[in-house]
Amino acid sequence: MAVELTMAQMKFAILRHSYRGQRAQTAGTGAVLGVVLAAGTVYLAFVRPELLAAGYAVWLLGWMLGPVFMGGGDETVRPEYFALLGLPRRRLATGLLTAAFVGVAPLVSLTALLGIVIIGRGNLLLAVPAMLLQLAVFVLLSKVCVALVGLALRTRAGAVASGLINGAILAALGQVWVFFVAFGQTGIPTFVLYLPSSWGVQAAQGRAWALAALAASVLVLLALWAALLGRRGRSVSGGGRRPMAASTPAGAIVAKELRTWSRDLVRNHQMAFALSYGVCFAASPLLVGWDGMLPYAGPIFVVMAAAMSSNLYGSDGTALWLTLMTPGTPDVRGRQLAWLSVQAPLAVLVTVSFTVIVGGPWPLMLALLAALLGGAAGLVPLLAVYALVPGTDPHRRAGNPLRTSEDDGGLTGLAYLMLALVVLTGLPAALVAIWFGWAGVAVGVLTGALCWWGFGLLAERRLLSHGPELLETMRTGRKPVSSKSFQLDHLTKTQQAIAGWCFGLGAIPLVPQGILAAVFVANDTLRHSWFLATYMPSGLRYPVAAAFIAAGLAMYGTGVWLARSKPATA
Repeated sequence: MAVELTMAQMKFAILRHSYRGQRAQTAGTGAVLGVVLAAGTVYLAFVRPELLAAGYAVWLLGWMLGPVFMGGGDETVRPEYFALLGLPRRRLATGLLTAAFVGVAPLVSLTALLGIVIIGRGNLLLAVPAMLLQLAVFVLLSKVCVALVGLALRTRAGAVASGLINGAILAALGQVWVFFVAFGQTGIPTFVLYLPSSWGVQAAQGRAWALAALAASVLVLLALWAALLGRRGRSVSGGGRRPMAASTPAGAIVAKELRTWSRDLVRNHQMAFALSYGVCFAASPLLVGWDGMLPYAGPIFVVMAAAMSSNLYGSDGTALWLTLMTPGTPDVRGRQLAWLSVQAPLAVLVTVSFTVIVGGPWPLMLALLAALLGGAAGLVPLLAVYALVPGTDPHRRAGNPLRTSEDDGGLTGLAYLMLALVVLTGLPAALVAIWFGWAGVAVGVLTGALCWWGFGLLAERRLLSHGPELLETMRTGRKPVSSKSFQLDHLTKTQQAIAGWCFGLGAIPLVPQGILAAVFVANDTLRHSWFLATYMPSGLRYPVAAAFIAAGLAMYGTGVWLARSKPATA
């Protein structure tokens, strides 16, 4: 056990020294939200065991899919650190599993699993081991899923296939109500009670076979993870490629970016994920006989593709110095053209095809498509230079290809911010198309062109004026200290909490309750899911959606105002 305890102590020491400043605040906020969810899960133990089993199924999905969508999971202690020790794979996997239990996420999950002990309080000899084994199953399934996706990302076909599968799964979770309505399911499905996530509940109720199944699952998953660790490593590049030919500097940048899009398996995975998510999310309502969302597959794909590309410069790593050493090159414009060259054909094909199938609405779809493509092409480089998240150099990525940065929280926040901003760029054209028909297409083309040109110009100026600082951020992982930097450290604890809540929750009233609800109301989709405006009387639907949009903008404005405020003097 010496190796296992050493790895756990290593991780504890790393976390103790790394949870400082903004990272500590982010971890604290996540821990509070996690504890709230865990408390809600434990409450289900006092209601019905079946509800608790369903709750644990959601936790299992979170452990399996969360790391795949958020940078590859916890890589604080990596197998590569122990490559020279000659540890057997099974011993290495056991040590890494022990270290994996150190952290906020396992502790929060263990709190949620206290529901097993509550149900089995009359049979603690089964309930307590079941709770611990259930946590081990959660952690090991997460590790195995990340390892399998990482293995798939070593080939282009695997990267595309895993992206398609992951996008379909996330879209299904986002439209889960469709499946319940389509299959007439009003309660907890029977199969949920026999999933691995429910075996702890079954064991607490006195079923010894469930405890044996948990123990066997831990052994099997540990052996599988140990085998996958042996195949962990960087992918081998293919053979020779045709040389890039370009007659202008802009053409050279476009060619370089297109080559990167074709060779970087992470980008292949992200593009396939965005496409699959857009198509599956829009096609899910077909199960209940509603095809009204199908034409939106293209716009949804554009928004998701922009979110996946939000850290465009950060994903290049320190190769940014090549751009800085050749001033005057239209790097931003070249990247914009390359992004459009990759994403626009797919978006146009999906939007036009599905709109033809449904028979409209043509003005709204064409207006949205033009506005969103231009807005995304402008915002992708703009956010990449204003909110750059330090990434790992592609040639230095570890055996986990999903791990493109050490700042998972920064990448996730940047992606959500991109989602909200891109949707906002399409709002004017959508409203004009709804109210005035084909005039919305002209507005969409105009706003898309303006966003592409204006945001691109701002990104160029930012890159020219702050290029060395961006490179320093990429090289060290720390943003340079500046009196004008966007920081919260100078605020009081109360102000930091208010700003954090404004930035963290502002998207809820702005996007789903505001923008999306207005779109549903415009399409006469009433009493839809949790969108409050769709439940209002006819005269209040648009005002309620507008009020939510105003509230979301006010929350973001308050957060920005607090962050930009001057430090309080003594």
